[in-house]
Amino acid sequence: MLEKSIWGRNLSSLEMQKVLAEAREREFSAGQAIVRVGESAEHWVGLISGLAKMSVSSADGRETTLISTAAGGWFGEGTLIKRGRWQYDAIAMRDSQVALLPRDTFEWLRNTSIPFNHYLQNLMSARMGSFIALLSQDRLLDSSARVARCLAGLFNPELYPEPGRYLDLRQSELGQLAGVSRQRANIALQALEAAGLITVERRGISVLDLQGLRDYRGLTAQPPAR
Repeated sequence: MLEKSIWGRNLSSLEMQKVLAEAREREFSAGQAIVRVGESAEHWVGLISGLAKMSVSSADGRETTLISTAAGGWFGEGTLIKRGRWQYDAIAMRDSQVALLPRDTFEWLRNTSIPFNHYLQNLMSARMGSFIALLSQDRLLDSSARVARCLAGLFNPELYPEPGRYLDLRQSELGQLAGVSRQRANIALQALEAAGLITVERRGISVLDLQGLRDYRGLTAQPPAR
């Protein structure tokens, strides 16, 4: 996974040897915390397999998902650079294998590898764009459009490397990522399928029209049928 990653492909053989020697692998069960809010950030975190969400909770137990990470994705670079503490919980949404790159190794790469720094710049720019889109969707779009944009967002190559047209994603997981109930996610998926944008499979979703998902405005905003 490290050698095939976007950033790993551009490391020298000596740099990759150091990464392979110092990275560690851990397994997390569905529902288990990979990192906890308030803990000191000691690793850059990547998913070898599985699915994780970054979320924050209020004192009364309400929770909102900020972003998700699928196999091949990494998170925590901003917190590591600031030498800070985690500002969110990262929870495994299904059984997951996780790669942990120590902060010292991460900083060594930042100090020695120009390609690695370019990758981090692109990643953090994509992350900022994702958060801006999330804020806009939450304030301006109905639940069906939020589900559509959530699906489209999973095809950002900086955040979700090399996605295929088939998404191994359950309706309950999609609801958590889009910030809607499972029932609303189901209604949205039916609408998107009727619009010819996706096909709902037994254990996932096949995307037929990615640009259509990005442009989808919701059930209340669609033009009348002719």
